[in-house]
Amino acid sequence: MAGVDLFSHPALYTRYRAGLCSAAALALLLITAFTYVTPLLVAYRSHGFWLKQSAYLEQPTVRFRYEVLFVATMGSGPGSFLAWSTFPAFNRLQEDRLRVPLLSTREEDKNQDGKMDQLHFKLELPLRPTEHVVGIQLILLFSYQLYVSVVNGTSPFASDYDLANIMAAYWDRNVTTVFSDPSPVWMTGRATDTPFIINATIHYPMEVILYPSKTPGFWEIIKFAWIQYVSILLIFLWVFGRIKTFLFQNQVLTTIPVSPVLPVSPVLSYKQHLS
Repeated sequence: MAGVDLFSHPALYTRYRAGLCSAAALALLLITAFTYVTPLLVAYRSHGFWLKQSAYLEQPTVRFRYEVLFVATMGSGPGSFLAWSTFPAFNRLQEDRLRVPLLSTREEDKNQDGKMDQLHFKLELPLRPTEHVVGIQLILLFSYQLYVSVVNGTSPFASDYDLANIMAAYWDRNVTTVFSDPSPVWMTGRATDTPFIINATIHYPMEVILYPSKTPGFWEIIKFAWIQYVSILLIFLWVFGRIKTFLFQNQVLTTIPVSPVLPVSPVLSYKQHLS
């Protein structure tokens, strides 16, 4: 049976020949299958081969809407609070509990990319000498590109301004934002003739947008899976390349080595001249 080239040594230029039904051919077939199939199984069993969820970073377009709802708790009894908002309907419901604060805000674009990066907010609530604030509820409304207001500023009903109802409606939305790690510092010792002051700096960070890949594109899946497969395949190619070189060069697998016939370098002959 005529032999075929099964392997060639890259450095010695030696080819190793054997029949297609020989043990060497069968071993080479198994090694090749193991080299290319095993990385696929390893990548698949790592539970990250197929793309199921994608993410990207985006700087949101955030702007303060200059809409505020503020409630200051003055005690534990019913009606022991002061309130104010930018919604006239809410203010009409407060009657003698309405107290208008001094409000100052400033948004800043620190990196000059055309999108605001943070908000400086300050609220000063004037108090009588006998009044003391023991707790606050503050809602600031911002606009995103996909924005749906959770406060109906035209409603005449008190239930529409209840904090529990507002937060419930907020969490029922598909898109929400979270004010994380506020680290508030409550300082005591306010003088009787000074207002209650709220100072806050709110940053607009980069958002991580997660979206499920239930129906991802073909090339998106291939790009993600191919990177994982090739990174493992390169290791297997290097290892099993060394194994095949050892098996054929040391004739662990019986083959016929065929070395190329190198051309003989011409020998220069010299003739001695007799004088």
